[in-house]
Order: sequence, then structure tokens, then C-alpha cells
Amino acid sequence: MSQTQEFSQFQIKHQLQQRIRVIAPSLFRDKERATILQILLLKRAAIEEVKCVWQINSLTIYFDSEQLPKENLLTLLETVLANFAKKPQANISKFSAQHHREGPKQDIVFGIGGMSCASCALFLEMVLARNINTQHVSVNYISETANVSGYLTKDEIFKIVQDNGYQAYSIDTLAERKLLLELGHDHLLMTRKRLLMIALLDVPILLAGLFFKSSMRMYMFQALLSFPVVFLGGGAEIFKKSWNQAKQGTLNMDTLVAIGSGSAYLMSIPALFDTRRHTYFEAATSIIGFVQLGRYLEELAKSKMIHDVEDLVNMQPQNATLIEGKNERIISIDKIEIGDLLIIRPGERIPVDGLVLSGLSSVDEAMVTGSGVPCIKEKGHQLFDGSINGSGVLHMQATAVGKDTVLAGLVHMIDQTQSSKLQIQKTVDRMSAHLTPAIMILSAATFFSWLVKGELVAHAFANAISVLLISCPCALGLATPAATSVSSGQAAKRKVYIRNGNALEQMALIDTIIFDKTGALTEGNAKVADYLNMTDLHDDYLIQLAASVEFNSEHLLAMAVVEYARSMDLPLLTATRFHSVPDQGVRAEVDGHTIMLGNESWLQQQEIDISKVHDRAKNWAEQGRTLVYLVVDNKLAALLALTDQVRKGARQLMLDLHKQGIDTLMLTGDTKTSAQPVADLVGIDIAATNASPARKIQFIRDLQTKGRVVAMVGDGINDAPALAAANVSLVVGNAVGIAIETADYILVDSDIRKVAEILDLSKQTLVVVKQNLFWAFGYNTIAIPIAMAGKLNPMISSAAMALSSVSVIANSLRLNKK
Repeated sequence: MSQTQEFSQFQIKHQLQQRIRVIAPSLFRDKERATILQILLLKRAAIEEVKCVWQINSLTIYFDSEQLPKENLLTLLETVLANFAKKPQANISKFSAQHHREGPKQDIVFGIGGMSCASCALFLEMVLARNINTQHVSVNYISETANVSGYLTKDEIFKIVQDNGYQAYSIDTLAERKLLLELGHDHLLMTRKRLLMIALLDVPILLAGLFFKSSMRMYMFQALLSFPVVFLGGGAEIFKKSWNQAKQGTLNMDTLVAIGSGSAYLMSIPALFDTRRHTYFEAATSIIGFVQLGRYLEELAKSKMIHDVEDLVNMQPQNATLIEGKNERIISIDKIEIGDLLIIRPGERIPVDGLVLSGLSSVDEAMVTGSGVPCIKEKGHQLFDGSINGSGVLHMQATAVGKDTVLAGLVHMIDQTQSSKLQIQKTVDRMSAHLTPAIMILSAATFFSWLVKGELVAHAFANAISVLLISCPCALGLATPAATSVSSGQAAKRKVYIRNGNALEQMALIDTIIFDKTGALTEGNAKVADYLNMTDLHDDYLIQLAASVEFNSEHLLAMAVVEYARSMDLPLLTATRFHSVPDQGVRAEVDGHTIMLGNESWLQQQEIDISKVHDRAKNWAEQGRTLVYLVVDNKLAALLALTDQVRKGARQLMLDLHKQGIDTLMLTGDTKTSAQPVADLVGIDIAATNASPARKIQFIRDLQTKGRVVAMVGDGINDAPALAAANVSLVVGNAVGIAIETADYILVDSDIRKVAEILDLSKQTLVVVKQNLFWAFGYNTIAIPIAMAGKLNPMISSAAMALSSVSVIANSLRLNKK
């Protein structure tokens, strides 16, 4: 029996190990029902993301196959759909936990202070994930941010974090983000001071052990100096965190360090009363010293990793000039509210998003729109937070403030990417959770095995402590976040923003890239080049009718028709009963007429006779022009020919991708005649023409069924379903006014050559991740047996442990040089 016959509520269209896509024809009657289904499924902890394209009955589920096997997911989906189809509202509680809250899910990103290693991040993930109203948690030690999805409020999340010994900070606004960065700098200085204090106390302890004979006085000297290092300034934080984690039933690197240094100190106390006994004061202080040295080096490296994000945050000014009647007042940007009037003088940065009320100036919007050429701004034009004003004075009104500005959205996007985890890291984290208890067992086994061999307690104890200290679960925890943090910063520097960290992993596996024509391979700045009137109506009136309808569409070709009418100073008329068929055409009522504009295949479906313009249409199409047919009252009225320039570097991109073994295909709604000249110029094969959105999706699914890993490049406006169907989606265009939700990558400067750079960066990132994991696993695999064999003393073990994490970060920083 086939898979499509086993389930009555859906048909499986595509499935991978961690993702499955189905079609449920009887379910998606409207958007509201699709939304309810998303909420229902996401209440399962193992289900990470649900995407509904309700217009085409499509449901895509991303899940953790280790927690929820695919067979169980399919059975669950069959049951949920069967019950949901009958009583969607009443059955929600049947599949949710008893104490789940109802209401909208929240996605909260915030800052965390007090983390000292990757184990802290894993601990906080565990604590937050235990709450029944949490669906997804990801904490990034490198960026010191967390992303929590679910039904907890921000105050509740903050309380959980603070109750476990850490600090939580809101980073909704760029001002709050700046504060978190400043706290990071302060923490680096504090770590340096702590390290200096430890060195000042540790050096005399080591010198005393080297140059003075054992005596009660020397031991007392060492005990007094080592006490503040182990239990106060140096080790207090370690002991506190290990205790907090023990209360939660977990163990981590802090636990190993606390046990190692604490027991070394306590085992030395008897020597204060009997000088024949062995002391470990030097080892106790050196353990803390080397650990703090390693953490200081990590902090230095982390500051380099978040440098690119810091540059974005610093684009926003601290203050702005508020206009109050005839007076002006300097205020903090935190005080700006929507509707406030502001004045922007030459050279100043735009403080918030807004509209120009008066003035004329050029504005540099490179970071937001990607344009390397300053834009002229005058009354009615939009301004974006962080842009730089030129030589003129602008008066503006605030339309978006705080976390709602475009610049804040870009920073939030990077935060989400850095806090997301690759699939490989999720597996590593589960292994790391068992590493610390295993190390403690091996340490105890080492101690007793040496005793059984007849060794002194001191020797057995030193070997056991070495086993505790040589292991490094933190290096495993840093393997992926260190690499993804650097690569997302590198991407942002290149004006490429990553919405989904998992896309880095998927992009490295891509073997096929599909390009839409309009807006992806072409610049998306189409213009009306020719026009053929087939009626007795005046040209101006026909253009006026066409533009009045197209004004309601977001399609790039529609904008060209509207701009053509405006260039002729034609006023737009009111359009009613507007209806759009994606990638096909539009229909509306204007001035008593039924107006249709669309491509050839759509009009043929509507049984419109277009044979009279066949020869002209063929001639224009062979020139690479895109054709738009205008129909008035079910009769062909006009034919418009639009031209659009091929993007700079498109041909070179195809050559670069082909060298990497990547297959490239064009998938377009245009006719083959008009698409072929563009394909020939760029050097790409045409996969399908006259393709409807459903046809595009089916084509992508067919490739995936054959084992292909597919990326889709589009403009993000009209090809959203196809972008959602691809393994990785890339949107070419600025970060404003595009369907960002459809994109894994956003190329804000519209430089299509960046596709090859992204592919290369993704592959390099995956290589670095694998190198990090190889080092971390290899280090623990080799070092632990050596320590158990008694070949390492505790001081050397603690130094090696500290440097192992630093080596992972240093290796990840190599991505900055790519």
C-alpha cells in the first residue's frame, strides 16, 4: 500500500529526515483554520516549526526525529486532522497538555548576563524547557542572547533566569541592545581584574612550594593565600553556579572545577597539623587560575565575534531633536513616540523610521536597502533608522520606534540566527548532558583503581582530580554556536541577513538552485517599452484603467504600469472587487468596466481571444520583453511590452555555481519566447515556463523526491509558496517592503553574485563546525585515558581544559578571514 493511501486526511508530497510536507485538501478552508492547526501542532515539544500555505492546502512540519519518530508524527497528524476537521475549536485541548495556556504564541529574544561557559547556556535551556508553556528554547553563549517561543510572558522568563543565578535583559530596542554590549565590555574588564588578583596570589603560592622546605609556616602561608582564590573572588562564582545546577539535578564543567579545586584545598588542610602529609594548595589555586585565564581569552574572542552586530547597533544615534511647536528639544531616542516631529540636520543619522514632512536631502541607506548610491528624499518619502542624512535639512514624523524599526529588525534577525542551533549541535548537546556524570564516574574509578594497585592516597587523589579537570564539555557546546556566530556576522558585513541558522547547514548541502526570472535574474525595475492599442478607446484612458487596477498589486510588473501612468500625469481611478491570481494576473472593476491584466496562459484559460496580436507578441517576446495583456469587458484591448535589465553579475554567478557542481534552472511564469533571451544571456537552462505557483511548487517537490536539495531564489513577493517549498530560500531585494517571512537569506543589496558567496560561506561554516567537533571529541577521547593513567598532574589538566575551549573559538574566528 502506498503512503498516499495509508492516510485518509492527507497525502505525503515530500519527506526528509527532519521535515515532512503534506497536502490536506479537506482542511484548509480559510486562513483562520490553518492558524489554529499551527498552534495545535506546535504544542508538541518535538515539533519545532509548522508552515501552512493555506491557499494551496500545504502543510510543512519540521520536527526532531529522535524525540518524535516520523511514523509517530504521521499517526499523530492523521488523528489531529481527523478530529480537527470535525470540531477544530473543541478538540484543541484534547491534544494539548493539561496546563497549557491558550492564546497567541510569543517569540521572545532577550539578553543573558553571568554565563561563564557553554555549559551555562545548556543549563538555562534545560531549565526553561522544563516549563510546560515553553515550546522552543535556544541560548547562545557567544552572543549572550536567548530565544524562547511559547506562552510564557517576558517577566516569567526573566524570573526563571534570575532564580537560577543569571541576569536577564530586555533587548527589544537598539538602546537596550547597546546596554547589553556595554555590560559585556564591563564583564571583560571585571574578568581581567579577577585574573590579575588570582595571579598576584597564585604566584607567591607556587614560589613558596618551589623554594621553601615543607613546614607548618609555609603551609599556613599557602592556605591563607589560596583561600580567597578558591572560595572568594576567583572561585566563588564557580561554586555558586555548580550549586545552582546541582539543585536542578544537573552537572556541568563548573561542577568538575568546583569539585577539583575544592577537594584539593580541603585535602590539604590536614597538612597544617601534620607536615608529613602532602598538600595541594598550588593545584587548587592553579585550577581556578587556568580556568579564569581560559574564560578571559574566551571573552576576548567573543568580543571579536559580535563586532559586526555591534556595528549595526551603533548605527542608531543616542539622541534626536524633537520639534515642539516653535521650540526644539534634544531627547533620548527611547523617548520618541510614533507621531513625534523631528528635525534631521546635515550629517546626522536618522533616529527612527518615519516620513519626510518637508525638506530635500540625499540619504545614505546602504545598510538597510543595500544601495551604494544615496537616495534623494523629499516630502512623502520614507526614512529608515540608522541612515545618514546628507547636506540638506529634513523634517520628519516618526512612524516606527523601538523594536519596530527596520534596523532593530535586522539586529533581531541576527540574534535569532545566532541563537538557533544546527541539527548536529542538538545531537551533541544531548551527548554533552551525559558527559559530566560519566567523567565523575571515571574519576571515582581512577581513584579506587590506583588505591587497589597499592598507590598512596595522595597519588590516587591527584590522578582522580586530573581526570575531572582534563575533560571539557564546554568545547563540545561551543563547536556550533562559535562558528554560526562568526558566519552570521560575516554575512551581515556582506549585506546578507540570515533568518534561520539551520539554513547555514542546509545551504552547504545544496546541489540545485532554481531562479525566478523577474526580480531575481532581472533587476525588478521593469519599464513599459511598447504599447499596442486594439480598440477605439484613447490610449491615455486604457493606460489609466490598467494602472488603476495594477496599483492594488505588489507585482514588480504592476509597479511598471503604474509608473508609466504617472509619467503621463494620468490620475488613478478607484478600483473595486480587486482579485489577484499569483503569477498569472489581476481582475477588478474600474469606471464601470471589468478589467483584466495578465499573461497569455491565464487569459487563454479565461477564454479571451488574443490571436489578433499573435505576430506582434511573438516579435516582442523574441526581444526578451515581458508581455502584459489588457482586457476590457472580456475583449482584448491592448498589449503592453515591458523590459527589465538582467542583473549585473548574473552570468558570472552561473559560471561560478557550475564550477562548484551546482545545477541551475530558471522557473518562470513568462512564456518560453520571452524567457529564452534572458536564459541565453545569463547562461541558465529553463526548467519550465508559463508556470503557475502550484506548478513551481510541484516542480521543486519532484526534484526533492529524486533526492535533490533545492534552493530557490526569488523576489519574495509573488513566489512565496515556491520559496517555502524549497529547502533553502533566498530573497533578492532590500529589507523593506518584501515578504521577509518567506526567506532564509535576504540579499539586501540585490547583488545576485552573493548567492555564490553564501554557498561558499555555508560550506566553510560546516567544515569549521566539523573541525570543532572533531577537536572537542578527539581531545576528550585522548586526554581522559592519559589522565587516568597518571600521566598528567592537576595543574596541567586544568590548563589543557581551559585552552581546549579557546582553541574551538580561535578556529571559528578563521571564518573572519574567508
